Amino acid sequence: MTEDQKQTLQRQLWSIANELRGKMDADEFRDYILGFVFYKYLSEKQYLYASSLLETEAVKDYCNITDEEDINAIRNESLQTLGYFLRPGELFSAITEKGNANLEEESNFILEDLQTILNNIESSTMGTESEDDFDKLFEDLDLASTKLGRTPNARNTLIAKVLAHLDKIDFGLEESDSDVLGDAYEYLIGQFASGAGKKAGEFYTPQQVSKILAKLVTLDKPRIKSAYDPTCGSGSLLLRIGKEAEVSEFFGQELNRTTYNLCRMNMILHDVHFRQFDIRQEDTLEHPQHRDDRFEAVVANPPFSARWKGKDNPLYETDDRFSQYGRLAPKTKADFAFVQHMVYQMAENATMAVVLPHGVLFRGAAEEEIRKYIIQELNYLDAVIGLPANLFYGTSIPACILVFKKCRVHDDNILFIDASQHFEKSGNQNMLTDEHVEKIVDAYQKRGAVDRYAYVASLNEVQENGYNLNIPRYVDTFEEEELVDIDEVARDLRALELDMEETDKTIAGFCKELRIGSPF
Repeated sequence: MTEDQKQTLQRQLWSIANELRGKMDADEFRDYILGFVFYKYLSEKQYLYASSLLETEAVKDYCNITDEEDINAIRNESLQTLGYFLRPGELFSAITEKGNANLEEESNFILEDLQTILNNIESSTMGTESEDDFDKLFEDLDLASTKLGRTPNARNTLIAKVLAHLDKIDFGLEESDSDVLGDAYEYLIGQFASGAGKKAGEFYTPQQVSKILAKLVTLDKPRIKSAYDPTCGSGSLLLRIGKEAEVSEFFGQELNRTTYNLCRMNMILHDVHFRQFDIRQEDTLEHPQHRDDRFEAVVANPPFSARWKGKDNPLYETDDRFSQYGRLAPKTKADFAFVQHMVYQMAENATMAVVLPHGVLFRGAAEEEIRKYIIQELNYLDAVIGLPANLFYGTSIPACILVFKKCRVHDDNILFIDASQHFEKSGNQNMLTDEHVEKIVDAYQKRGAVDRYAYVASLNEVQENGYNLNIPRYVDTFEEEELVDIDEVARDLRALELDMEETDKTIAGFCKELRIGSPF
């Protein structure tokens, strides 16, 4: 599929999304359109897989299968391979055809049938390996919501229309190497994030920032055993790692239930097999779900300066994730609590990259003590990268990326990169281009001084700065102003004074001719 075709698919899906928008907030109609796209994806995967099983049978088209023995056989195979099952009459095309058969007849009423189908997809997995991955996956698709229409018939008409539009789009699933639909899904998530205000920061990391993190944790590693994101949101960071290296397993945790569902959908829709991902829903700091696991690639974009219980929960003082540091992160700023949790989850050969607000670089008190311990005692901090302001939806503050390694090659210094002035404007947001991303990654990889951009600071220098990591202390971006020739300025002023005198005389002459008083 060409780039033009990809963009066409993205525009088509966004156009259909706006059919649903009405008076709904961006994060509300997001749940519907992404849910319907996901249902169509599952349906098409089921149809293609079932039809492949029927290649040697008399009836080769799954839509035409009526024999229950055949259907049960396909069901058993589908649950093993796909992780879910849809009967022929539950396919997207079948329910869409019914909903748009005759708009003047009540027989086209599909809301109850559609809800039953979505429930059946989830229930088909009960007792199987994929049960946790599909559990309550469609719970945010409230087909009875009055935001879709004041009456059941109005809601039915809208949904049938949206399904009909989606049914006309070719997702290109037969192209085995294509991730076009996955890219389109990411595009939709980004579009919704841009209109969702502060809520967007809870579930979406801009793709270019995701690309930086993914490249940093996969440098010189074509294969990654395990990738982990403790605040995984929609899963874009984890999936980005999969574009940079071959990942055996993905692990993640997300607090928000709706976003947790979105992440699981995103994984499946990107053709990550249900046995290859383990996404959990819980508070990572209070109830870590992968505590006993260690991961080779660790990434995160935690909520900036979130509140957590900290000292209000005495158990944290004996928690292995935090106790060795001697201090807990402030309860109003959990940034370092997330860092400590992520460090704890690192495997011995791990690289970790996390997006944080700049305050973590220089704030004092407990955060200063934690910084000092990470640098002086653990010596895990490998690089500090400053990003431009206004990159993230919902906040305009600049952020930074901290890179950690357990087995550091350059264990006597820390690399500082100031990329804060390297961006392009895109509407109200700033954005990074591929060139900006490559410049950051290249500077990290080469690890040398670059004028006004990168600096390698010895650990002694960092110690002398009191473990303050504020980037301007290390990367000098000062530009000398052009020297001013005072004599030339004086000559220009005298020339202007003469011009003004001539002008005053001219005006006075005009006033005399007009027989009016002169202002001079």
